[in-house]
Amino acid sequence: MKIVITGGGTGGHFYPLIAVADKIFDHAEQRRLLKPEIYYLADKPYDAKLLHRKGIEFQKIFAGKVRKYFSLKNFFDGFKTFYGVLDTLVIMFKLYPDVVFTNGSYVSFPVLTAAKILRIPIFLHASDAIPGRAILTAAKKAKKISIAFPEAAEYLPKDDKKVALIGNPIRDELLKPLTSGAHEFLELDYNIPTVFIIGGSSGARLMNDAVVDALPKLLLDYNVLHQIGKENYKETKGRSDVVIYDHPYKNRYKPYAYLDTLAMRMSAGAADVIVSRAGAGSISEIAQWRKPSIVIPIPSNVSRDQEKNAFSYARFDATVVMKQANLSANLLLSEIRRILENPEVKEDMIKGATNFSRPDAASRIAEEILEIALEHEK
Repeated sequence: MKIVITGGGTGGHFYPLIAVADKIFDHAEQRRLLKPEIYYLADKPYDAKLLHRKGIEFQKIFAGKVRKYFSLKNFFDGFKTFYGVLDTLVIMFKLYPDVVFTNGSYVSFPVLTAAKILRIPIFLHASDAIPGRAILTAAKKAKKISIAFPEAAEYLPKDDKKVALIGNPIRDELLKPLTSGAHEFLELDYNIPTVFIIGGSSGARLMNDAVVDALPKLLLDYNVLHQIGKENYKETKGRSDVVIYDHPYKNRYKPYAYLDTLAMRMSAGAADVIVSRAGAGSISEIAQWRKPSIVIPIPSNVSRDQEKNAFSYARFDATVVMKQANLSANLLLSEIRRILENPEVKEDMIKGATNFSRPDAASRIAEEILEIALEHEK
């Protein structure tokens, strides 16, 4: 049995694919099937060591991006995409997998095009409330489509047998926060609540700036864990050092450029409220952790997905949506206090997060992929 997974460019696309691949291996073993051969097709491996450790073979393909703004790169990437389709068609013909699984992104387009030409079954996953172009283009030909937000169904074929609300896949190691030993590990004060700020892997500059401006008041009452992002860490850390230089509780501020899996689980376990962007993966993880939250979506003129994701999640009463245009240190501080000082508000958010979360998403998708692959093998 051969399975192709594709998508990437960001961790938000890559790691859910790995979560599904893990479950495919698990289910195949439980059903005493031969171990599937899983191939990851993309222009870059993203995390080559992880792929090797998981037993997933990387196959390089060419793919061109389509930018929403005017750029000469769009012209040249058109040729790159055309060549990528031809090159990928050859690779896919040689592999001839039993099913292709993708959660979208530009890199999936050549693979999906080749799969349609070769009549290889396609399983699509729409991780955002608004499906991406690659998902929409392939939707009619897909064998199965899973979605994470109910609103995504509005953009897809009206077929209950094809489209199912399953949720976003999350790696097993991130499903459960670690509470035991978290405060000691992170050097936090046990006696006060903890605010966990997730700035993203590359950083969220405006959000980070608002957090730093709010620090003098935040630190009077709370621990602050701040995952700044590698790109913005030096500048943000420099600003925070100045802002809280002589603050009596400056040791309550814990800034990080990046959090590995263990530190992320510890931070989630210690957190009483989480402030984050509104990426599909971030929202799904926060919901799975059952934490009250404030989400600050990237504006719709930059990312069409995040505002829709945020308001979809808010409909479960699980979060507060704060638009970036309204973001300020005082408003952020006010909302954090409102949540942490009102037990009923916290409890309602926890219930909402629980109702939204779907911890078995990766497992359910893996089962469907195996069924499609077995049917194709016959």
